[in-house]
Amino acid sequence: MTTGAYETLVRHWARLHRFDHLHSMASWDRAAIMPSKGNEARAAAMAEMETLLHTLRTEPRLATLIASAEQEPLLPAQRANLREIRREWSGANAVPAALVEASSLATSRCEHAWRAQRPAGDWAGYLVNLREVVRLAREEAKRRAEASGLAPYDALLDQYEPGMTSAEVERLFADMQTWLPALVRAARDKQASEPPVAPRGPFPKAAQRALSLDVMALLGFDFEAGRLDESAHPFSGGVPEDTRLTTRYREDHFVQSLMGTIHETGHARYEQNLPRELLGQPVAWARSAGIHESQSLAFEMQLGQSAEFIARMAPLLVKHLGAQPAFEADALQRLLTRVKPGLIRVDADELSYPAHVILRFGIERRLIGGEIEVEDIPALWDEGMASLLGVDTRGNFTDGCMQDVHWGSGLIGYFPSYTLGAMYAAQWFAAIRRGSPDLDRRIAGGDLAPVFDWLRENIWLQGSRWTTAELATRASGEALNPIHFRRHLETRYLGRATV
Repeated sequence: MTTGAYETLVRHWARLHRFDHLHSMASWDRAAIMPSKGNEARAAAMAEMETLLHTLRTEPRLATLIASAEQEPLLPAQRANLREIRREWSGANAVPAALVEASSLATSRCEHAWRAQRPAGDWAGYLVNLREVVRLAREEAKRRAEASGLAPYDALLDQYEPGMTSAEVERLFADMQTWLPALVRAARDKQASEPPVAPRGPFPKAAQRALSLDVMALLGFDFEAGRLDESAHPFSGGVPEDTRLTTRYREDHFVQSLMGTIHETGHARYEQNLPRELLGQPVAWARSAGIHESQSLAFEMQLGQSAEFIARMAPLLVKHLGAQPAFEADALQRLLTRVKPGLIRVDADELSYPAHVILRFGIERRLIGGEIEVEDIPALWDEGMASLLGVDTRGNFTDGCMQDVHWGSGLIGYFPSYTLGAMYAAQWFAAIRRGSPDLDRRIAGGDLAPVFDWLRENIWLQGSRWTTAELATRASGEALNPIHFRRHLETRYLGRATV
């Protein structure tokens, strides 16, 4: 049962969704196929669109409509939608339109320039644009903090992880650092007697793309509602009705594009299966960035690097890249699960990946807090990579502090979501295994339904109906519990869990 105010809000947010659809397509086009000389015009157009969307989200009448709707007799799903409408409205009102426009222009310019500056290792050139992005991010953090009562960095984090605080992230990461380094050493010692077979290239882009498409089909991607393209940094975008994935290729190695595609397919399947009957409403959006990353990592790490799935995937590599010893199932598993700390986050193995996130979290938190300046990033990066991963990045900006698109794109506060997502993904699979004790046998036989059905019912179709903690508890019986991540890692890499 509904009355006027709530229905007016529903229509308003449906209109916003249609504008967001166009904005997301323009954003994808910019990253994937737009010619470089179009960037200034596209940056201005997207800033104009973001300002328009901000104006629509902050219309003065919405305050009265929201207050009135909260007094109406709503069904539980409608009440949840209204909660999310208020959350988005409050966040939008914390930031003035002029700041939205300035941030859009600054991030568009910085991200576009980064595409050429990163390969060239041009830190000095990148620094010019990044200073402005960070200056505006600090201003946004200040405004959001004043409106929410949170600390400035937490106010940015809350956009991606509602209800999460940097203190809680720090606690989770500190606990992980008490056991993860020893696990990395033990896994590397164990793998020393099991060397991988080096793949023999080259691997043509066309063949890698064909392989990616076949793996996406194996993972249930709906090609009538999305597509795969190439970009400088892999991402998943678009809208539930039209998801857009990108990957990137190296002809000397296929792993980056293959695992990147699997990762982005997890994101896309989440989007493609959000509740369609509520499409266009905030309650039908993905719950959080961490929950989103839990889907990509459920696909890439939990499923994609399991021995059973790799055995199903190995014939596809032979089909597209040709038969060779490295593509035998056992050899392929050793290759894909090799623990070898390196420079690049998106290529990192499952055990060393959290260290990359811990480094970035520490830097961006201090950056927003004003404890450090953008000029300090390279030295802090070098120090952190040496202490956390034992690798030397001095003088290597390309594979060091310029490797990610996030900061230049204004996504400050996002990085913790990757490791939170890995923790959630392990928790989901622990729950799946409780319901399907024969899960490994079924995957080995090509039956992925236990995974997809569980995710669809417990995560995908729930959208933002519940808070993150409520979603986790309803799905798995408890709020986020990092012990499942540790058990998963110990079982996969040592053959047994110690906790």
